[in-house]
Amino acid sequence: MKRLFRLLMAGGGGFLIDAGLTQILIEAGRFSPFLARIPAIMAAMAFTWVVNRTFDRSPRSPAVEGFRYWVIGITAALLNYAIYSALMYRAPFLQPVVAVTFASLAAMVYSFFGYSRFVFRH
Repeated sequence: MKRLFRLLMAGGGGFLIDAGLTQILIEAGRFSPFLARIPAIMAAMAFTWVVNRTFDRSPRSPAVEGFRYWVIGITAALLNYAIYSALMYRAPFLQPVVAVTFASLAAMVYSFFGYSRFVFRH
């Protein structure tokens, strides 16, 4: 239960970074709703690794742990981006932050199991 709470804390911060940066980049006119997600997801992943590592270090070296974290993170990011893109494509009237929310929830479930079983398992 503690692990779930910590993941929700890290994930909540990551979500705020992801959704906030996506919105900022779109509103600044620098990126399309699709391109804005790429730096936003990367920034959120970096944040969540630092936070998760603070709470729960694996017995592996930081390099191995980081590699495993990014393997799960990249596959979660691909899932997140695919769901976001499908929602934005199928429902163009949808606000990007709503699509980010749904996509992030799906990726969060996947990430929880991947991180707890593959990255930080003792």
